[in-house]
Amino acid sequence: MSDAAKDKAARLLKKRGSISSLGSHEVKAKETTAKNKDSLSTVSYIDEPGHHEDIPRPAVQMENTYQLGPAKRFPVATVNNILKDVLTSYLQEEKYDADLCRQMTKTISEVVKARVKDLMIPRYKIIVLINIGQLNEQNMKFGSRCLWDPASDTFSSFTFKNNSLFAVANVYAVYFE
Repeated sequence: MSDAAKDKAARLLKKRGSISSLGSHEVKAKETTAKNKDSLSTVSYIDEPGHHEDIPRPAVQMENTYQLGPAKRFPVATVNNILKDVLTSYLQEEKYDADLCRQMTKTISEVVKARVKDLMIPRYKIIVLINIGQLNEQNMKFGSRCLWDPASDTFSSFTFKNNSLFAVANVYAVYFE
């Protein structure tokens, strides 16, 4: 990724209050350059998945509830509103840049996943897929396959377009028995 795209992504994400999609090595590089300028700046971030493999976590044993269906259905309309809010706020004024969009997909998916998890819907596994592409009068089709129980599993989808890019966001909610 070019330095200009990294800086633009960092500025945009910092302005929105999240730089969690930047890798830890990129953030540390920015911290050291900031310290060289005799100014103190702090950056908070979350490491990308897979960096915590050296810290073992104890396995959590859960009791069987013998509950075969959800007590509370997944709120599709609420998740559609979350998708609309997040995609509109992050992408409204953006122009398509491949490097920036790569970072934005990570950030948007983390934000959507966190906001959906804040709804605290029990026993659902959440899968978030974000696709961003350049708008050039082309056709594109997305497909996905999985094992599905139509009685309890569901999804939510939202499509966003501006002058230079499009985004398709899908949230799948799979009931965990």
